Amino acid sequence: MKKYISLLMLSVVLLSCKTEMDRAMKSADKDFILKVANEKFAKKKWSDALALYDRLPNLVAGTDDAPNVVFNSAYANYYDKNYRLAANQFKNFTINFPQDPRKEEAAYFSALCYYEGSLDYNLDQSNTESAITELQNFINEYPDSERSRNINQMIDELSYKLEFKAFENARQYYKMAEYKAAIVAFENVLEDFPATKLRPKIYDIILKSKYELALNSVYDLKKERLDAAAAYAKRISNELPDSEAAKTANDLYTKLETEKVKFAKVQEEVEKRKAEYEAKVKNAQAKENEKNEIAQEKNQRDMEKAAEQTRRDSAKINSPDPQATFKFKR
Repeated sequence: MKKYISLLMLSVVLLSCKTEMDRAMKSADKDFILKVANEKFAKKKWSDALALYDRLPNLVAGTDDAPNVVFNSAYANYYDKNYRLAANQFKNFTINFPQDPRKEEAAYFSALCYYEGSLDYNLDQSNTESAITELQNFINEYPDSERSRNINQMIDELSYKLEFKAFENARQYYKMAEYKAAIVAFENVLEDFPATKLRPKIYDIILKSKYELALNSVYDLKKERLDAAAAYAKRISNELPDSEAAKTANDLYTKLETEKVKFAKVQEEVEKRKAEYEAKVKNAQAKENEKNEIAQEKNQRDMEKAAEQTRRDSAKINSPDPQATFKFKR
């Protein structure tokens, strides 16, 4: 019997609550809507509270209730994990009610909403970038606030997420054996994040990319790339002497020096063959030049003979035969 009575009472309460919510949603009475909205907010029924708060802005505009409606609505969205909307509402609160004693709290939660809304590193990071900006703005505006204590830690966390995203994007080039692109991408990461904690890993992959690029290089670029990779290995050993990256660098440096010796022998052989080939070409060219000179001389002689013959023939044609001579008897 008690069980049935309890169920009946629960049903009555639920019906009463539902009826009150329905009445508030249909009502035009500002005070009644605000009362029910605040009750739902107190009971942490965020969706119901938000549905009612959304009906109030025009009704409470210019009244003392306006700040509370905006503030509670922002908190309800925050607890309901609508972080982007909550961030905008908290920020609007600081702008529209600059004299309200809750302005600092609203500014903090506006930044916190961006922080909470930051997605995993492999997704869009626009919220992360906005969160860093908002958190830094809060520190600048409220440097002595108790809430500022953990903000630098949050900024570091968000910055690392951006660094790691850039790192992973660059590493994709390395995985695809696009070594030149990988080197450029990682150097951009170092330039964009000079204080990055990923520097040893970045150095390590840049060196490995330079190593692979050098070993598989075309002949004309191989020496230059071997020298560049070896110099980079030395740089890592000097900058990070006790790191795992330095151990790898020392190992690759040894391999690079060995490869440089091998390539020097190849270069020597290539230069030798090149010199032999050039000598053959030079001799062949000399013979060809001599042959051409002989041919030219023969042609010149033939031309001179032809010219001489032409002159003779011309003289013969132009000179008349001598006239006949008659002898008279004495």
